[in-house]
This record gives sequence, structure tokens and C-alpha cells, in this order.
Amino acid sequence: MRIDKFLKVSRLIKRRSVAKEVADKGRIKINGKLAKSGSSVKVGDILRIQFGNRIVEVKVEVLQESTKKEDAAQMYTLLSEERVSETSTKES
Repeated sequence: MRIDKFLKVSRLIKRRSVAKEVADKGRIKINGKLAKSGSSVKVGDILRIQFGNRIVEVKVEVLQESTKKEDAAQMYTLLSEERVSETSTKES
């Protein structure tokens, strides 16, 4: 399954177009490698996603073409969530 579709179906990101944009800006890694929106994701992969000043790391548990809102969180396991300071991400 494409990474942009997985992020939308799992509701980590609300819209597929936003997921595509995030991936194409180099803010997503799959198993430590930079991912583009068309990159494939499979069960067991570790995703590292940067949302502004927050970095979330999840493990892919299930791939589904569609899911109900209440079942979406079962598609992944949250491994870590950290905040990065604004000053370390921007140059003076």
C-alpha cells in the first residue's frame, strides 16, 4: 500500500493530499529511509513522521483499504512521540 494512502486510512493524517505533500517534503521515513508519497509500506515497517515541531514514530500492524474511525488506531502501534524545539529546526 502507498504511504500516502496508509496515512489517510489510518487517520494519522486526515487527507491523502496532505499526506502526499508531507511525504514529498521529506518529512517521512520508512525504516530509516526517506519516503516519497508513492513509497510502499508493509506490515512491520517503522514510520517516522514529522508534523511541524512533533515527531511521531509508529509501527505498521495491519494494512486495510478502508476502515471505520474507531478501528483506524489498530492499524499501527505508537512507538514514540517527541517534541522538537522551534529553535533547533530553524536557522537564526
